[in-house]
Amino acid sequence: MSSAPIHQESGNLGTLIARRENEIVEEWLREMSGATKRSDLMQESELRSQCVQFLRLFRQATESGSTNAQGAQWKAAKDMLAEISRSRALQGFTPTETATFVFSLKRPVFEQIRKAYGNQADMLATMTWSLTETLDSLGLYTTEVFQQSREEIIKRQQEELLELSTPVVKLWDGVLALPVIGTLDSARTQVVMESLLQAIVETNSRVAIIDITGVPTVDTVVAQHLLKTVTAARLMGADCIISGVRPQIAQTIVHLGINLSDVTTKATLSAAFSIALQRLGIAFVREAQPKN
Repeated sequence: MSSAPIHQESGNLGTLIARRENEIVEEWLREMSGATKRSDLMQESELRSQCVQFLRLFRQATESGSTNAQGAQWKAAKDMLAEISRSRALQGFTPTETATFVFSLKRPVFEQIRKAYGNQADMLATMTWSLTETLDSLGLYTTEVFQQSREEIIKRQQEELLELSTPVVKLWDGVLALPVIGTLDSARTQVVMESLLQAIVETNSRVAIIDITGVPTVDTVVAQHLLKTVTAARLMGADCIISGVRPQIAQTIVHLGINLSDVTTKATLSAAFSIALQRLGIAFVREAQPKN
C-alpha cells in the first residue's frame, strides 16, 4: 500500500507535527491507556520516550516529501519500529498491543490536521488519506516484525528443550551414555549427534551407549538417524552400542529389513554397560561371601 509523493502536503504535515509535538504525544499516550499501555511490562517514562523519538522520526520522514513508507526516507522510523517490536515480543506484549503503538497515533494527528485544514476540504482529504496509508503500512510492518521475533523465540526455546532432553551422561571413565526419549526426527538427530560428539571430544571417551528404551517406535527413518549418529561417533574414534532394543523393536527392525549387523545392540542399558567395560579391559570380580 503506497501513495504518490505530495511534497507540499507532506511538508505541511511535518511542520504541523513540529508545532504540536507535545500535544500530539500527550494525546497519543492517552490513546494507549488501559490494557494496551501495559504498565506491568513497561514504565510510563520508557513509553513516553519511545513516542517522542518515533514522532520525531515520523516528522522527518514526512518532511522528506514522500508518504510511501516503503521509501528510503522511512528507514530510520522503520528501524525503530523493528527494535520496538522485537523488544516487546521478548517482554510479553501481544501482537495487538504492539501494533497499537502505531495505530493509536492516527487520532492525535488526524485531530491536528482537522484543526489546521478543516476549511480546506481537498487538502484535508488528501492529507488524511496519505496519513492513513502511511500509518497502516507501518502498523502492518510492526506486526510482521513482531511475528518473526516470536517465531525466532519459539524456535530458540525448542532448540533449548531439545538440548535438555538429550543429556550425555558419563557412566565411567571412557564410557558415555545418551538416553533418547521420544521420537527421533532430523532436527533432533542433529542435536543428539552434536551433543554426543562434543561429549566424546571433551571426555576423550572410547565407548558411547545410545539407549533407545524411551523411543516408542523404530521405523526406517529412525533407524537411519541412529546409524548416522553411530557413524559420526565412530569417525571421532568412539565405538557405539545401542541399548534398549525391546522385542517389539527387534521384530520391527527385522520386518523392515534394516541392517544393523555392524552395530552392537543390547536389550538393556546394564548389558550394554557391561560390554563397554569389557572393551576397555575392565573386569569386576564378585567378592566371596564370608562363611558364618
